[in-house]
Amino acid sequence: MNAFARTDTSILGRWWWTVDRWTVAAVALLLAFGAMLTLAASPPVAGRLGYDQFHFVRRQLGYMPIALVVLFGISLLSPRGVRRFAVAGFLVALVALVATFFLGIETKGARRWLALADVTVQPSELVKPTFVVVTAWLFAMREGAAPYAGRNAAVALYVLVCALLLLQPDFGMAVVVSAVWFTQFFVAGLPLVWVAAFAALGVAGAVGAYFALPHVQSRVDRFLDPASGDTYQVMRSMEAFMNGGVAGRGPGEGTVKAVLPDAHTDFIFAVAAEEFGLIACLIIAGLFAFVVLRGFSRVIQENSLFVMLAATGLLVQFGLQALINMASTLRLMPTKGATLPFISYGGSSLIAAAVGVGMVLALTRRRPGTEAAI
Repeated sequence: MNAFARTDTSILGRWWWTVDRWTVAAVALLLAFGAMLTLAASPPVAGRLGYDQFHFVRRQLGYMPIALVVLFGISLLSPRGVRRFAVAGFLVALVALVATFFLGIETKGARRWLALADVTVQPSELVKPTFVVVTAWLFAMREGAAPYAGRNAAVALYVLVCALLLLQPDFGMAVVVSAVWFTQFFVAGLPLVWVAAFAALGVAGAVGAYFALPHVQSRVDRFLDPASGDTYQVMRSMEAFMNGGVAGRGPGEGTVKAVLPDAHTDFIFAVAAEEFGLIACLIIAGLFAFVVLRGFSRVIQENSLFVMLAATGLLVQFGLQALINMASTLRLMPTKGATLPFISYGGSSLIAAAVGVGMVLALTRRRPGTEAAI
């Protein structure tokens, strides 16, 4: 039974009948999996770090209501509202990203975090979804006396963001941003000669990063030859998948979380595999695929270039981050350190995922008539 009548003209009523409720349900299930897996994976990690067992559980459950409010609030916006929110959010996140070079917390040789009272924030996570919408707006600018001004501005902004990410350094995040940006540029009508140029530039950048960044070289070498360095976490992750089998050992019965330093973040998928088995892993992967494909099925019905580019970029980013996390856990690619959206522990990651999906829901809502997108 529907919660709202079709004649209900309240904010909630209009939202209920225009938003994609199937995507909302899939996201709710991902959040439920996230809460359950945080409860399963984080207590041993908290104990090793000297916290009480439920330290990370309490923090994550505290972040979740905030993420839900952010997701719902953004999903109420019009396309123009999404664009304005993204521009403002991007400027704030960009300033915070620059601030990490002066005020950031250094972890493993990189400055990616800012400490705000008792909370740490990773500005690059919040740059990602807002940058996608801002570049979509710039790519959609094709009218006026300078039809290429928007495209040129998008290129300049991309160079700036990537430069800041590489200086942190965060090569993996720069790769994700580049892949999403290139996808948007291609959908916007990138000439074939530019496709070849960007492909060559990407290969050159990857080779350059291998030789210029020791941590990138180390991860690639360990992926190609496990005996060349420390592959402890990946090997334990693979053991977790083998131990879990089809149905898993059962809730709380897994052992990998007791020895994996990042069991509650980057390798939480391994905890799911050991305790809940292949079936649960396939359900999680299926939920991510459903959100992406369902989003695309609604995007292709849009007439606005801005909406199409923004939603496409956000969906590619969401799916790519999930794919990178799961592939790294299964040793299908070098480890990157990407969180699993809505599931891994982390306030910045959770809020950023909520912002991204909230904007997708807002952009793909069904509205009578056509609202101005830019």
